[in-house]
Amino acid sequence: MTTLLRSELYRMATIRSSWVSIALFGFLAAAFGILDAHFWALFAALGAFGIAALTIAQHHQHRTIALLYLARPNRLTVLFAQVITTVLVSEVFAVLTGITVRLKDGNGQIFTNTLIVVPVMAVFAAAVASIVRRASWMLMGFAAWFVIVEGLVGKLEWHLPISAFLKAAAGDGFGLEVFIVWAVTALGVAVLTLPAT
Repeated sequence: MTTLLRSELYRMATIRSSWVSIALFGFLAAAFGILDAHFWALFAALGAFGIAALTIAQHHQHRTIALLYLARPNRLTVLFAQVITTVLVSEVFAVLTGITVRLKDGNGQIFTNTLIVVPVMAVFAAAVASIVRRASWMLMGFAAWFVIVEGLVGKLEWHLPISAFLKAAAGDGFGLEVFIVWAVTALGVAVLTLPAT
């Protein structure tokens, strides 16, 4: 597992387009954090989702996953290494972009809550990326889902993934529980849809 984690972190570090995208998005997240901590929490969620899409889905899309499966036949171990890697990178992203929020907000409650729930978003996003396996489909679908289903129709009140994330970031314990259920469900589907060995 340690070798797999190192290899995934190395692969993520060497994909220049991913790091450029993450850096630009991180700058945007930090800038929005100056305006409002809730905006930053949303950008931290989008960042975790994007990190999963850029790393795991591209692995499938560019067929480099086949080489990884040849080297490591246990696909469940590969999936969990990818999930852990995504969690680590997403948490570092949230900490670095949230510095502006932490400096501005005296008690740092939204900052702390968001750092607790970002790993759950990373697990959810990594599982979805492993199911969808196309970064562009995943990002476009996520945007449409968030804007139309959760934003316009649900008005961010329904217990759907992004709404639950935002509620958990605001300190709602039930929102965190709902979001954990979404993440565990997505991870279960990802395990069931792993390609046969």
